[in-house]
Amino acid sequence: MSDTALVADEQRLIDRVQAPDGQGRDVPDAATREVIGRAPLHTVADLDDAVARAKAAQPAWEALGHEERSAILLRAADAIEENAEALARLLSREQGKPLNGPNARFELGACAAWLRTNATTPLEAQTIVDDESGRASLFYKAAGVVGAIGPWNWPLMIGIWQIGPSLRMGNTVVVKPSEYTPLSVLAMVAVMNEVLPADVLIAVSGDREAGARLASHPDIAKVMFTGSTATGRKIIESSAGNLARLTLELGGNDAGIVLPGADAQAIAQDLFWGAFINTGQTCAALKRLYVHESIHDEVVAALAAVVEQTPIGNGLDEQNVLGPLQNRAQFDIVKRLVDDAVAAGGRVVTGGAPAPELGELFFQPTLVVDVADGVALVDEEQFGPALPIIRYSDVEEAIASANGLDAGLGASVWGDRAQALEVAPRLQAGTVWINQHGGLHPLVPFGGVKASGYGLEFGVEGLKAVGVPQVISG
Repeated sequence: MSDTALVADEQRLIDRVQAPDGQGRDVPDAATREVIGRAPLHTVADLDDAVARAKAAQPAWEALGHEERSAILLRAADAIEENAEALARLLSREQGKPLNGPNARFELGACAAWLRTNATTPLEAQTIVDDESGRASLFYKAAGVVGAIGPWNWPLMIGIWQIGPSLRMGNTVVVKPSEYTPLSVLAMVAVMNEVLPADVLIAVSGDREAGARLASHPDIAKVMFTGSTATGRKIIESSAGNLARLTLELGGNDAGIVLPGADAQAIAQDLFWGAFINTGQTCAALKRLYVHESIHDEVVAALAAVVEQTPIGNGLDEQNVLGPLQNRAQFDIVKRLVDDAVAAGGRVVTGGAPAPELGELFFQPTLVVDVADGVALVDEEQFGPALPIIRYSDVEEAIASANGLDAGLGASVWGDRAQALEVAPRLQAGTVWINQHGGLHPLVPFGGVKASGYGLEFGVEGLKAVGVPQVISG
């Protein structure tokens, strides 16, 4: 398809979901800051109406049964694939991630893959007791209406993580996208609604007040939220009145430990993408790297070589694989943390400053060494393209540092596999990767511990999490 046709397809998607002329809120291109379109400004009253419609539609959707719902979800995955390139272009502009690399096109592919897995993963009743004393079986039924509150970093993929299993289990879903990336989510929902029954999936483009109402609404049975720990705490408070079940995937400050004897050249590329995927704007990205003193300099040099060879720029340029920060607030956080690290004695190996020649919100991919625990860049989640590398002398010291923060989403261990498998169980994280970081699979459960949230997503456990258990005895 020609570029002209792709642009036209993207604009048709925008026109389907944006507010009428003179209404709504302007949504900028993350790279150029030009206006892409106008996000509707739905009110709390609009959200209440959406929940009422979803509640009314839920019994019939559940009554279709798993087989028919799965068939419909597979058609929804087909619809996403048919519109994948236009959606990827819109996502690239609104969120900032490039089309290529593990970015916008990758995200659309993941949407279809996760949705198909949600549709086809069997969830069988579990027989608990079957003997002379009787028989008891455990089933999972729909919860009701699910409120899905999404983030701006992976708005479509994480949206599907919330939507797909919820719909498969017979729930209806009201989606509230981030104020930063509403158009791409609204467009994906519109595409899915070409095949879904009316009011099974509804998107409401509102502000934080709408999000708070969604979490506290008396007809919301389940809330799924991905975002900051601070907002997660507010959602817990908001949901106290309706006792909604919660799945919270909150902030992370993932640690990686490189063991003595690791092959620096062999792991450099995977370390880079573990840290800099989506320009570092990923909850489960590698955000602090502890490297044994015997190979510290070698690892830093190998990583720096990868950073310096990686193209950054406007996401619609096919050669780029790193983009801008999505918004000014996040840009300011990254700049503050890097500047603070330098002031504390940290040494910038590469990057270390904004890149205004590329655009307003671009920041050079940055490696900082000669820092330690207690420096803000190490202790706070940077959520951007800046990785602190901390030298250690004893593995026990590295484990203590990795566990020393309240975050516990992911972690990784690099080096000899047998040695890494001895270290991994001692790390306080929901997922620990060996010689990789951040890799996810639609059948492998994923969730955090400590202040990184609770509840599991993906696979059979993810389906159970958006259902309610029922035991039938006798």
